[in-house]
Amino acid sequence: MALSNKRIPYISQFINYQNFNSLINSSYIRKVTNSQHTIYKQYSTTAFKKPIYITTPIFYVNAKPHIGHLYSAVIADSLKRYYELKGHKVIFSTGTDEHGLKIKQSAEKSNMNPQEFCDQVSSKFKELFDIANISYTTFIRTTEQRHKDAVKYFWKCLMNNGFIYKGKYEGWYSVSDEAFYNNSQVQEIQNPVSKEKFMISTESGQPVEWTIEENYKFPLSEFQDTLKSWLERNPQAITPINKFNEVKSWVDSGLSDLSISRPHSRLDWGVGVPEDSSQTVYVWLDALINYLTVTGYPWSHEDMNGWPADIHVIGKDILKFHAVFWPAFLMAANLPLPQKILAHSHWTIEKQKMSKSRGNVVDPIKVMNDYGVDTIRYYLMRDGGIADDGDYSDENIKVRYRKDLAGQLGNLVSRSISSALNPSFIVPSAPKFLGEIAEKDANLFYKLQSLSGLVDKHFQNMEFGKGLSFIFDTIAEANKYLTDNEPWKLKNDIDQKETVNNILFYAVETARISGILLQPVMPTKMSELLDNLGIQKDQRIWEYARFGRGWNSNNNHNSEIKFHYNEKNVLFPKLKVTK
Repeated sequence: MALSNKRIPYISQFINYQNFNSLINSSYIRKVTNSQHTIYKQYSTTAFKKPIYITTPIFYVNAKPHIGHLYSAVIADSLKRYYELKGHKVIFSTGTDEHGLKIKQSAEKSNMNPQEFCDQVSSKFKELFDIANISYTTFIRTTEQRHKDAVKYFWKCLMNNGFIYKGKYEGWYSVSDEAFYNNSQVQEIQNPVSKEKFMISTESGQPVEWTIEENYKFPLSEFQDTLKSWLERNPQAITPINKFNEVKSWVDSGLSDLSISRPHSRLDWGVGVPEDSSQTVYVWLDALINYLTVTGYPWSHEDMNGWPADIHVIGKDILKFHAVFWPAFLMAANLPLPQKILAHSHWTIEKQKMSKSRGNVVDPIKVMNDYGVDTIRYYLMRDGGIADDGDYSDENIKVRYRKDLAGQLGNLVSRSISSALNPSFIVPSAPKFLGEIAEKDANLFYKLQSLSGLVDKHFQNMEFGKGLSFIFDTIAEANKYLTDNEPWKLKNDIDQKETVNNILFYAVETARISGILLQPVMPTKMSELLDNLGIQKDQRIWEYARFGRGWNSNNNHNSEIKFHYNEKNVLFPKLKVTK
């Protein structure tokens, strides 16, 4: 079908603060008007003022939240806290996706109307995130009026720019996936019990049915070359690399035009298409626009309130919607693209997918009650799968708790600031001659010197497990350092006072630096640890996570600062879970 002649330039696929100047004259970009040039130049030059904008996906409310939902939220929350520690202003959004046929069907099964059903399930997500200490700045629901207004405005932009046309669709449709599939994406299977044959999506395994209907379509096929160019010029836009390659393969294999509405007679629980009451906006177009709604869209290009998103945190199962459809929609609306899409993998149990039928679904609230909120946050960030699926295990949680949290970090704190070694709880002064590092101190000193840089590098690369492993390797080195130097044997020898002071300083300095760096992942426990060490609130930021930088002074010589430590309040007490 012929498309409208009201095409606007395909500019926004290249809007990227880092490469704008080199791309503005690119042969890929069509002619730009003076006013447009002003707008895009502004995106580039004002980037340093923009707050960091991090999102989780909005979670579908057809069922209660599970451990995978919590994983996405903990990743995003840890990133938000990490950037705040580094002095950035951060917008962090999460929320619930509440439209679509699945929601209506789930509500009917529960003998509720759709809005009541959405209110009930959405509140469960809020409860989970509040328990897990998820510090979102906005919780968006797609049933809110502000979101419906944003969807209708975005639709009109696509329509006015010539990127929506009316067409007839004939093909396979999955109610569960809210998606259409072509013949190459479906296969016939047989129920082993009833022997009934039916078609399923090869991608999701969900049943599909043959559908013929007229609706509005989006010319996704027209964006194949511009999406390719975007991927080639921005290889870091999708991470990890295996997910980037997956997206590139999808685009390279060819894109079909996308149905972006459903007949109102078949789907009435959603946002109505502007000026056409016979159609409802496709639930995925509706849902993706939430990321704009949070910023107050529609806004003027002079004040985009944090857009574009810096990091979309999503699960791998919704990668195509975020890394193919969403960039194309934004290009068509002439808006800048997200800077990074982090598509994490899933959690399995004994290498099997979690499912109600198998009875192996993990209740995230229960496990936080069993092991502690920060313990679960740490476990998810340390052992969760980014490139590959993580395998959930209660036993592995216990091992992490016993070996890392209690055995290394908790042990280091209790040993280094105990009354047995330091009865007055006075913070030991920093070594006076850091230029002359003793051989016995060297390993720990150099680990502490490089630690914040290594953690920073791995968090920037979304390699959270590696970053955390460097912290606990350093803590293990500090415990070994204490054991090797045996300060408890020297503490009563007046001639060894400076040596004992030096040993204790290295130990508590490791605890201080580690406590600062672990705040994004374990905010409550690390606040408790830093309180015990007497660290002032304004000295708990990233720049203080350097050797000798803490305790009120850069040198800390002859100071009389005291720990606020109560030996009865163990940081990581013995687990009471016996199962």
